[in-house]
Amino acid sequence: MGSYLNPGNFSFRGSLRSKIYIDKSGLISKTNETLCTEQKYICVSRPRRFGKSMAANMLAAYYDRSESTEELFKNLSISKDDSYKENLNQYDVIKINMQEFLSMTDTIEEMLEMLKKPPRVP
Repeated sequence: MGSYLNPGNFSFRGSLRSKIYIDKSGLISKTNETLCTEQKYICVSRPRRFGKSMAANMLAAYYDRSESTEELFKNLSISKDDSYKENLNQYDVIKINMQEFLSMTDTIEEMLEMLKKPPRVP
């Protein structure tokens, strides 16, 4: 278990280095459109093995205010969008991998208790 608040860009950086990476940063533009609106709650759903984790890592890296990620996004399509600089690294991000919690617990109650505990620092 890592930190849930502002998880950084390590995972997305790994995706960018992949030989099979396909730019899906248009999702950021769509997400930026919903910020501060009544439609601000969005669901990013895709079939199994179609990049949900990569999309979550990309969104976290873009919005996370803990470090600048301009270098990571400068060659992606989002960098040409009007909302790019306005929202880049401007928010606190909470990222929780529910599958990880579900695999480590037997009940919803156990999972909720685990979420309440601060993460262990090695």
